Amino acid sequence: MDTDSIKLSDFEIVRRVIDGDVNAFELLLVKHKNHVFKVVTKHIPYNQAEEIAHDVFVRAYQSLTKFKFRSSFKQWLAGIAIKTCYDFWRKEYRSKELPMSSLTEEQQEWVKGIIATQSSHSSDQKDSQKEARELLDWGLNRLSAEERMVLELVYLEGRSVKEAAGLLGWSIANVKVRSFRSRKKLRKLLAHLMEDKGGR
Repeated sequence: MDTDSIKLSDFEIVRRVIDGDVNAFELLLVKHKNHVFKVVTKHIPYNQAEEIAHDVFVRAYQSLTKFKFRSSFKQWLAGIAIKTCYDFWRKEYRSKELPMSSLTEEQQEWVKGIIATQSSHSSDQKDSQKEARELLDWGLNRLSAEERMVLELVYLEGRSVKEAAGLLGWSIANVKVRSFRSRKKLRKLLAHLMEDKGGR
């Protein structure tokens, strides 16, 4: 790869690819592979991330003629990455009706503490964070792909509703409604989990 090619802007590289220089797409891949991998690993299990990141670039190449040259290529690519993660969860959608026994005793107690709005100071902060992440993953795995992605973008990554709408290709109103409903549903799942535990 020559240094002149590396200095080209994303827009110039995209133009070259569209004009028939398919090998120029490698410049975009090299330039943005870390960014795409970072986006993907926020939403997909790490052991699947490399394959999903590859899919993102395949989709980007196939959709290159749809790039409008209005937003940055990096932002456009992030949108494709989010949609690819969303499709991953649609395929991997798991049953929401999993038993309480899928949680460890410690996790069950942690959920009970959350719902009762009590904090346990006896456990180490690092362990608490790990437990919280595992429980969050447990809950997210019981949501639909749409619910999971909107929650991750708006509440976990702290993106604005407008930004999440752009990445998902939804209207702002749709993101607002879905994020509110999804958050409510996640809370209910955790509350239901503790009701099941309490009834045993």
